[in-house]
Amino acid sequence: MSPKDVTSDGKSGTGLWTPGRIAVAVLVALVIVFICVNTQSVTIRVIIPQVTMPLWLALLAMFLIGLVCGGYLFRRKGR
Repeated sequence: MSPKDVTSDGKSGTGLWTPGRIAVAVLVALVIVFICVNTQSVTIRVIIPQVTMPLWLALLAMFLIGLVCGGYLFRRKGR
């Protein structure tokens, strides 16, 4: 048996809903709730200019930037 041939007769960690994906789904749901309840306007300094926008929009932008960065850093190569 080569090191790449790993067989497991258990179902844990296979399929669409693995424990890691469930944890990520719960975290995403919590982030969405957090974004939705923060609706007041805020002033944010973006390097030099100050921008006034709803807080939910700023949080959503940071969440999307985090998703893009995480997807880029942890993408699987060779598949």
